[in-house]
Amino acid sequence: MRLVSPDRISAARKLLEGVVRLTPLEHARDLEKVHTTAVHLKCENLQRTGSFKIRGAYTRIHGLSQEERGRGVVAASAGNHAQGVALAASLLGIKSTVFMPMRAPLPKLAATRGYGADVHLHGEVFDETLAEAVAFAEQTGAVLIHPFDHEDVIAGQGTVGLELLEQAPDMGTVLVPAGGGGLVSGIAAAVKAQRPGTRVVAVQAEGAAAFVSSLAAGKPVRLRQSHTMADGIAVGEPGALTFEHVKALVDDVVTVTEESLSRAVLLCLERRKQVVEPAGAAAVAALLQYPGEFPGPIVGVLSGGNVDPLLLLQIIQHGMTAGGRYLSLRLKVPDRPGVLATVLSRISELGANVLNVEHSRVSGTLALGEVEVALNLETRGSEHCREVTTELENLGYTLVSEQSF
Repeated sequence: MRLVSPDRISAARKLLEGVVRLTPLEHARDLEKVHTTAVHLKCENLQRTGSFKIRGAYTRIHGLSQEERGRGVVAASAGNHAQGVALAASLLGIKSTVFMPMRAPLPKLAATRGYGADVHLHGEVFDETLAEAVAFAEQTGAVLIHPFDHEDVIAGQGTVGLELLEQAPDMGTVLVPAGGGGLVSGIAAAVKAQRPGTRVVAVQAEGAAAFVSSLAAGKPVRLRQSHTMADGIAVGEPGALTFEHVKALVDDVVTVTEESLSRAVLLCLERRKQVVEPAGAAAVAALLQYPGEFPGPIVGVLSGGNVDPLLLLQIIQHGMTAGGRYLSLRLKVPDRPGVLATVLSRISELGANVLNVEHSRVSGTLALGEVEVALNLETRGSEHCREVTTELENLGYTLVSEQSF
């Protein structure tokens, strides 16, 4: 099986001029503290349609013959690929039909329709959605646009690698989110041709690491199950073509936990001022989870920013929990007027935020003249939690229990 050539990726770049944006490379100084080397982030979350997918979709659809264009295109996707296909087809004047899961987030559904696609909702899981798209292609003659396993798609995604070679010519490692493997295959093909010493690392969610098991087996194998908040990289089985690219060109595949993904989304929001979906933040999650593990300078690809606002709220809360930003305390304090106000005032002075408080005189462990106060606090992290608990104990209050979460 032939790998995508550098010439093919260069041709795709010329094709995409004026179609895609040259996304910025941002300096991430806060991440350098744990890696002692330069760290930059490639912001494909700022690409048209909110992800890198427009690159491969446009390259693939542009390559269709006039007869194929007349039949229209069809795709199955939960979000990013759907939007990339819809916009690419619209720009080329081709009818597009997109099948999305029944529970696809409303913002992604509205965006896909807004780019001009005829959208159908089908299936509770993605495999059912894909099967319906395949059946539609067979019935109507529409061309199925695969999200990753096609040479034109890989070539289009590889244009990210060509941009990186110009923006960060001295990069030692590039970290790339990987689901089906189209993006990491294209970047690896582009980068390795010019800088074979640069390490290309694929990053997968721990609960959907199809490449890990497939590489161990020596062939693409389907995961029995997958579970991750990073739906953009939750692919059950690599493609035959992307598997060969990863096997030949990618130096390592690492996995990241759900906690690391949520922390990464939160960090991008707080420190980078960037809205990044969990799949798109996988490279940052790897930087957080594996400090000092990657030769520098390091570039991480932020592959997408299409996240449902309700999910984003849950992820922020999960990220704060993973970062030890919440503190639950139970204190014994004297049962005197003004003591609770004093406790709350001191907590406020320490910079913690009280989320809720309970005040109880009923407990078998309380002595006469004591009350128990239960507090849930929002803090700045584990060190701040220790500062708060130490100060409360120094004030003479008895700490019954403590949990940072």
